[in-house]
Amino acid sequence: MRKGPLCLMLVTLSIMAPAHGEESVDVGNSTPLSLSAGSQITELQQRLKASEQQREALSKQLQNTDGERESAQLSRLRQENQRLKLQLKEIQASPLPRLLTDQQQWFVIGAGVALLALLCGIFASGARRKRRQWLN
Repeated sequence: MRKGPLCLMLVTLSIMAPAHGEESVDVGNSTPLSLSAGSQITELQQRLKASEQQREALSKQLQNTDGERESAQLSRLRQENQRLKLQLKEIQASPLPRLLTDQQQWFVIGAGVALLALLCGIFASGARRKRRQWLN
């Protein structure tokens, strides 16, 4: 970096720094600074206490709603558990268990159709092989 812009920047910063550091004092304000700060501190402490009480009340309310939500979820899960137990008993009580699932049944049906089409194609073309005309 060249020295010219660096010097210009340092001079500008040295001029602006005292201007930002000064505080303006209100002469029209007749209350001393310590009394004003003391009243602000007490006001802020009261607001803090109120905020803490409100936070505690909200946290208790949140815990109650979480408990209600969990109890509703728990009851739904218990009902579903009972329903699944009944289904399990019904399946175990049936005399003939299913050999194939629905997906497996569709696969077997598709394989049977493909085999049937292959056999029909073989029988339709004849037992002997002839040379095709278009295959020179």
